[in-house]
Amino acid sequence: MLGMKNLYKYLIAIVFTGLIMLPVTELKAGNRDRSGQSGASELLINPWAQSSGWGGVNTATVRGLEAMFGNVAGVALAKNTELVFSQTQWLKGTDIKISAFGFTTRVSESSVIGMSITSMSIGDIMITRTDLPEGGIGTFSPSYMNVGLSYSKAFSSSIYGGMVVRIINESISDLSAGGVALDAGIQYIAGEEENMHFGITLKNVGPRMRYSGDGFATKVSIPGQESQFTLTQRESEFELPTTLSIGAAYDFLGDKSKFTLAGNFQSNAFSNDLYMFGAEYSFRNYVCLRGAYTYENGINDDIESGNKITVSKGFSGGLSIQVPMNKEKGSMFSIDYSYRATDHFKGTHSFGARVSF
Repeated sequence: MLGMKNLYKYLIAIVFTGLIMLPVTELKAGNRDRSGQSGASELLINPWAQSSGWGGVNTATVRGLEAMFGNVAGVALAKNTELVFSQTQWLKGTDIKISAFGFTTRVSESSVIGMSITSMSIGDIMITRTDLPEGGIGTFSPSYMNVGLSYSKAFSSSIYGGMVVRIINESISDLSAGGVALDAGIQYIAGEEENMHFGITLKNVGPRMRYSGDGFATKVSIPGQESQFTLTQRESEFELPTTLSIGAAYDFLGDKSKFTLAGNFQSNAFSNDLYMFGAEYSFRNYVCLRGAYTYENGINDDIESGNKITVSKGFSGGLSIQVPMNKEKGSMFSIDYSYRATDHFKGTHSFGARVSF
């Protein structure tokens, strides 16, 4: 019979699974007719240079700070305190930049907490009006930011779970919106050499968001009267881009190397479902090469066909160079790079640095 301690661990794992699966029946996944009807789409962009090279296929294997985006359960596998900084040139040529910073730290033998800050800069946009369609009256800069706070726990030597509370803020000069999203995930490790991985995560679940501010107010004049009146438009609410991902991976272990094959299915509530396949090769954990392909319906069609709703070509790849600083403590410094292929732009490039100590 199971001891009370083990029973407690497995009951918590079952509860986590229930939290993840409960809202799934409410999702209308893979419906292209709903494309563009959600907001806060920046939550779907991976800002981290290491994990983005896998294109999201590593739901079952992602660990450390970057698991706060991929599958928060993997944060519990962080052995040391970790600091990560990443800079992304999103759709190079558009001047859109994404900056991300975060840290994780162990608070007990089985628990790890983390925090991440992600900011997207779109640059300066010219202000125009109906009477000044060519602008010339200044510019404005949209701002998108979210802050994530996570708690992850090892329930046993093979079951890990976690949750993220994400605070969202979007704003321009005269409008802003704020909201809260919840992510939850589980990872399971099996096999005699712990080389079989399974993961499931539900992301971006939360209440609807709404913009507010002076941007909805317009001064109007009534014919025959000198005074002006303020007309305020009624704003609409929008939903968050909820996703459900299920993944698996297998490690082929060598004396000084590791080769991992991974697959993942992502169900999107407001766009096409995604099918992901990828691999990673690691030599003595010093050099890591990774690549993946993400398929969705219409991804190979011409933009003129009307079937393509994504700018992505599906291919992604990355490289990590890791330098041990203290082998006894397991501290390490790493430089990461990733590339994601896109149509009509020069791809998306991410550069990052990680320190664990």
